Amino acid sequence: MKTRLMTSILIVAVLALAFVLKSYVSVYFFDALILFITMFSAYEMSKLLNKMDKPNNQIISVLFPAFLMLVLLLNISFDSQVGLIYNLVMSVALIVVFFGVTFLCSIISKRKTLKEIKYKKIQISLSKYSFQKAMNTAFCFIYPSFLIMFMCLINHFDEMTTSFVNVTEFGGYFSLVVLLFAFLIPVFTDTFAYLVGGLIGGKKLCPKVSPNKTISGAIGGLVCCVFFSVAVYFIMFSIPELKVIFSQTNFAFWKIIIISLIGSFLAQFGDLLESHFKRQAKVKDSGHLLPGHGGMLDRCDSYMFVMPYIFLAFSILLLAM
Repeated sequence: MKTRLMTSILIVAVLALAFVLKSYVSVYFFDALILFITMFSAYEMSKLLNKMDKPNNQIISVLFPAFLMLVLLLNISFDSQVGLIYNLVMSVALIVVFFGVTFLCSIISKRKTLKEIKYKKIQISLSKYSFQKAMNTAFCFIYPSFLIMFMCLINHFDEMTTSFVNVTEFGGYFSLVVLLFAFLIPVFTDTFAYLVGGLIGGKKLCPKVSPNKTISGAIGGLVCCVFFSVAVYFIMFSIPELKVIFSQTNFAFWKIIIISLIGSFLAQFGDLLESHFKRQAKVKDSGHLLPGHGGMLDRCDSYMFVMPYIFLAFSILLLAM
């Protein structure tokens, strides 16, 4: 418990520093943190797939997030010429290109690939095995890389002036507000699901996937997430610079109720999905990077679907202005 607490304090300190550096020095410090998180999560997902007997190219899986972030940042920097849809299309195109690269790497390194096939004692052609390996690697491109990289888009919300013409009116605070909600919704959900589930107990939520999670914990996490998200909303509303954002986007408190409710559900779904992967891989944790917490993927699982959703929800708010 002491180790877990110390690690939690370190995680909070790193996040707080990243927010401070983003606000007062450069947004790219936050991008650096996002890239580290994504690359390490991709590495752990690649390892899980290998343990599930799903061969993949670990090196390409880990390198892909760096190229994806580069494409996103270049597109954002030229936002006066291109819009959001182009950014997303380019991201999908990059996934397709890297899928092709992965497939060709297996074909070109024929001797190594045939050794893999022989080692696994399976009857399969070189091309079919290479295709399966490329598909498994592409899964890492999407989960976790593409999903987590929505955090990068959120971080640069204020620079997307073509897609969101009125964003410059918020003085650079809009991305900060969205990032706070994107981080806090899974935190509130996970924390209170753990506390309420531990206090009340009761029927298990998905015993075959995650035997420790209860229905009472899931409901408690959902309700408390909504309550505390609304509390954060009113705290932010009391700050003049942030009140402008809520007023001009017509972001009433009932909207944060809906956003946090759906976000909490997605956070719990992401947690269960990663538990399913670990169950398939027959491991307790995705890694050992964070003592007392497991791996990076264990800490990010709740954010996988929350980040794209939060980006979409606040994009709709801006477009509806």
